[in-house]
Amino acid sequence: MEPMDIVGKSKEDASLPKATMTKIIKEMLPPDVRVARDAQDLLIECCVEFINLVSSESNEVCSREDKRTIAPEHVLKALQVLGFGEYIEDVYTAYEQHKLETMHDSLKGAKWSNGAAMTEEEAAAAQQRMFDEARARMNGGSSAPKQPETDQSLES
Repeated sequence: MEPMDIVGKSKEDASLPKATMTKIIKEMLPPDVRVARDAQDLLIECCVEFINLVSSESNEVCSREDKRTIAPEHVLKALQVLGFGEYIEDVYTAYEQHKLETMHDSLKGAKWSNGAAMTEEEAAAAQQRMFDEARARMNGGSSAPKQPETDQSLES
């Protein structure tokens, strides 16, 4: 009998898009570093396992609160419980950025747009800073994260 780790799916059915994952892996490494296909597959499997672990713990947190829908705060609590507390601030920042982008995308076609806290340029700059900081952390802190640039529109 096949193990059923995910509701309604066998463990073999749960995966992430290889092309996307390969792109992410390559972007995080220096250009002269090559990654063997077996290593890429192993990294993808680790990501799947991590997602399963965080999802399962998020569900437990949600259940303890007698809720039926996993909310972002349940995921953040799960990360804390699982010992990934040092990443909570970065995860929350990424979540806030995602909300801004989603809000911006949903308002793009609308006749009115007054809810964005950042301009598209500010959001792009903030996102690039976050990518640079993440890349620096992944490279063992070998390069310091860029300092925020002063916004010229605020000075005039």
